[in-house]
Amino acid sequence: MSRLLFAAYFLEAGFILVVAPWSGFWENNRFARAQPALESFVKSPYARGAVTGVGVITAMAGLAELGSLIMSKGRRNNPPDPPSPLVNQ
Repeated sequence: MSRLLFAAYFLEAGFILVVAPWSGFWENNRFARAQPALESFVKSPYARGAVTGVGVITAMAGLAELGSLIMSKGRRNNPPDPPSPLVNQ
């Protein structure tokens, strides 16, 4: 259960980091307005691209964890192959 929550958290955080820099929420940042130098940096396409890149990597980590979880459940549900009978005894 904890691996599933871990994957869900990473997916959600990744998708938020991909979308947030390009939304209106990013433009109306009260903390960035307090410091003009910080505001110009935060609104630059380079900073937005960096945050988006971190979001993509985070979402990919969540997908990898989810894929690993699905694959491990698939292996656990399949019974092992029976031993082959010995022909020459």
